[in-house]
Amino acid sequence: MGNLLPLKRLSLTASLLLVFFVHETLAKADRLRCMWRQDPATSMVIAWDQVSGQNPEICYGKFDGGLNTDHYPNCITDLKVVSFKGMQNHFARLQNLEPDTEYFFVIVDSEGVSKRFSFKTASNDPEKRLSFIAGGDSRNYREARVRANKLVAKLRPDFVLFGGDMTGGDTDREWRNWFSDWQHTISPEGRLTPIVPARGNHEYSNTTISRLFDTPNDQVYYSLRFGQDLLEVFTLNSLIASGGDQKIWLEENLGRSRSEMKWQVAQYHFAIRPHTQKKRERNNQLENWGKLFYKFGVNLVFESDAHVVKTTWPIRPSKEAGSEEGFIRDDLNGTVYLGEGCWGAPLRRNNDNKSWTRGSGSFNQFKWVFVDQYGFEVRTVKTDEEENVDFCLPGERFCIPDGLDLWKPETGEVIFVPGTFDLAGNAKSVFVSHTAGSLCAIEEATMIRGKDLDFHWKMGPGSMPSNGFFLVKSEKRPDHHTTIARVDGNSVAKDFRISLPSDHAGLSYSLVHVNPGKESRVFPFKKKESLSLSLDKDYLIPDPSSGFLKVRYQLDEPSDVNIRLLQKTKNGRALMTSRYQNQRKGKYLKSINMNDYPHGSYH
Repeated sequence: MGNLLPLKRLSLTASLLLVFFVHETLAKADRLRCMWRQDPATSMVIAWDQVSGQNPEICYGKFDGGLNTDHYPNCITDLKVVSFKGMQNHFARLQNLEPDTEYFFVIVDSEGVSKRFSFKTASNDPEKRLSFIAGGDSRNYREARVRANKLVAKLRPDFVLFGGDMTGGDTDREWRNWFSDWQHTISPEGRLTPIVPARGNHEYSNTTISRLFDTPNDQVYYSLRFGQDLLEVFTLNSLIASGGDQKIWLEENLGRSRSEMKWQVAQYHFAIRPHTQKKRERNNQLENWGKLFYKFGVNLVFESDAHVVKTTWPIRPSKEAGSEEGFIRDDLNGTVYLGEGCWGAPLRRNNDNKSWTRGSGSFNQFKWVFVDQYGFEVRTVKTDEEENVDFCLPGERFCIPDGLDLWKPETGEVIFVPGTFDLAGNAKSVFVSHTAGSLCAIEEATMIRGKDLDFHWKMGPGSMPSNGFFLVKSEKRPDHHTTIARVDGNSVAKDFRISLPSDHAGLSYSLVHVNPGKESRVFPFKKKESLSLSLDKDYLIPDPSSGFLKVRYQLDEPSDVNIRLLQKTKNGRALMTSRYQNQRKGKYLKSINMNDYPHGSYH
């Protein structure tokens, strides 16, 4: 027994020496983040706080070299160093990277080698889908902030739009804590998610954002393009004049983007029309930005600051009859506004809804967005139950992980943009038509895959009235079904038809009839080939004397026909839509009055 105590002391000493030795071999790089100054497909900025150690460098390459710096073909010692907010911020501006490629890197200094991290450049393929998260206002409550950050790691977006107010007081301690908390956005295998930051009113100067995130300019308004010509993101600065140079820049670049890019979105801090009475209206932003968003067809706008949750129907600036607070609903050409913060800041009451409000609430959240050639899917993610959410696997970033808490307002959990709307103007997110009858069991459910996905289902005879609804589901991968549309039931409806953007990743489609208080029923859609629509080379017949454009076509079997007039630009704004339902087999000649439209190119 006399020898036992010394042996315990010896074991403890050895353990302490081992921990000390391992710790000392790691480089003293902390508080990592990555951003873009230039093309997201071919560049990246890696930043960190150099806590101690001398002569840091970053070594990187397309293959995972672990901690062995000899396995990385590129090493950079020419770093931008900014001593700011109590940190030694080091920035490595990486250039000439390959698009849609994962790069691995380590940071090396006089004290050792960091953990191995990675990042991925953006795709430059306009046919490839993107995923991004948008939110803001993470000021006060670190626990709520960390939960949202952990969800970023789990959902694996291509980037995060952050609308400002990262901290409450813009102090050194708060920023060190904020970047320490941001490390929770790094995936378990070490993958960083790029952040696209905007300035909020709790960042007391432009310098805070520009020096901590190495933004493209010191004024903190800029744009980034994704997917070659798929998406352009405009970041604006609510804390400087919305007019003047910023408005001139925005108008010039939106005009260029309108002709070159498919979709446009914008982010900034102050909500133009906050959905809480605690915040004032921002009429200057409406005048200088809102009107330009409508003029150039901006699709989505992300706002922060108010600490409430909101989504709007598509709206445009207006003072005409039916407008409210300077906006009116415009389902065809309006912009959808989303927000307003809630990444950990104190929540406020959502007590200022408008006639064009789609939904509002008060809870911690951010927006999760998918975008491709067909448009956007927007979901509101409630972040407080993060611990229940599974990680998305790298190849399943567009699948909804188990446990994810999505907001489900009465207007639906998914917003499709651009959406189409029913004939009464009571929009779902899809165009819905139905004929007289009554609800009962599904007698027929068919799906026709053409340029769009056309779904049709018919109710059987002898039905009972219902207040239920239907869910259209797509099987993205075996045994994983995603809801792509919700259609409300109608006690006098018999035939239902909806049209959705084509989703070629779907393996199969099904219809779920949900009737409150009764068992839900699932019906598979039977696939059919696209209906035969014949067009000869002279199907468009202009008539300059009358100003009418005639459209000639032939149906080989009965079908619904939609004729749309689009401006010939990247985003193809729809100027009119004519719908002809249940047309019989035969030849048709329809006319479009062009006298009300300006000279230009159309299709």
